[in-house]
Amino acid sequence: MTRRGWLPWLLAVSAAVLLCAPLVGGRAMPLSALVHPVPGDAATMIVREIRLPRVCLAWIAGAGLAVSGMAFQAMFRNVLATPFTLGVSSGASLGAAVAVRLGLGTMLLGFTGVTAGAMLGALLATGAVYGLTRLRRDFSTVSMLLAGVAVNALCSSLILLIQYTADFNDTFRILRWLMGGFQMVGFDAALRVLPFVLAGVGILAALVGELNLLTTGEELAASRGVAVGRVKAVVFLAVSPMVGVIVSVCGPVGFVGLMCPHICRLLVGADHRRLLPATVLFGGAFLVACDTVASTAFAPTELPVGIFTACLGGPFFLWLLLWPPVGGGDAG
Repeated sequence: MTRRGWLPWLLAVSAAVLLCAPLVGGRAMPLSALVHPVPGDAATMIVREIRLPRVCLAWIAGAGLAVSGMAFQAMFRNVLATPFTLGVSSGASLGAAVAVRLGLGTMLLGFTGVTAGAMLGALLATGAVYGLTRLRRDFSTVSMLLAGVAVNALCSSLILLIQYTADFNDTFRILRWLMGGFQMVGFDAALRVLPFVLAGVGILAALVGELNLLTTGEELAASRGVAVGRVKAVVFLAVSPMVGVIVSVCGPVGFVGLMCPHICRLLVGADHRRLLPATVLFGGAFLVACDTVASTAFAPTELPVGIFTACLGGPFFLWLLLWPPVGGGDAG
């Protein structure tokens, strides 16, 4: 199969996962509960109010995390880069931990206290990394990476401090949130995340040519007329809020942004004109499939999806370290 031929298959698989996942999670439900709902029917309420919103949120979050990983891997020219490389996830986690520790359970603009705290933490982490990088005039990827590592380390240490000083209940709530999950009822959470993902994907879609050139090297990209510093700043400021909102709602679900872009690169090549839509489709379907397996494999106990993706991501990370990298020569 040609590399262009994979896109229709990925679209079909993604649509099939979206259709089937609400029916197979936990106890199997009839198809009629999805396509011919009956008012007041228990199966219809479970599928329409719990499972379908959960699947939609998982698909949107998976697509956003996957395309974020694709963007960072192009910007850093490293297939091991992830959406959490620059400390956005740890900033959101710190904000959530602070909200739990302070007992902020009230709603703010439709967000819970923990979600609002996580969003604020992600925003502050993004601002800190951007500000530290701007101290260097060239806005280099090395400076950005070092700033992200520093912010990540600081936030992680503060999270440990909060957990150490919290009581048992707050410590458990923080730990459970750090495992990630989609335990929401209704479509409100998915609708809050969707605009940020659409905006981030739209901006990256407008920059696919620049991303292709960045993968060949900053010097060559600059010689072809790319404003390297401006493009990196736009990518960073487009991706970081998207990741921050996803993490604030779903928790830090790791390794999606590492695995999905690399698998799609194997299927459709390194040209971002094909890689971006493939990554969106595959990332959404991948996280829905992971959440479905995690919620059913140990039924009636539900495994947090972040644990499941970490179990997959660890071996995959080692495979990337030991296997020759995929070439990027077909980006033209």
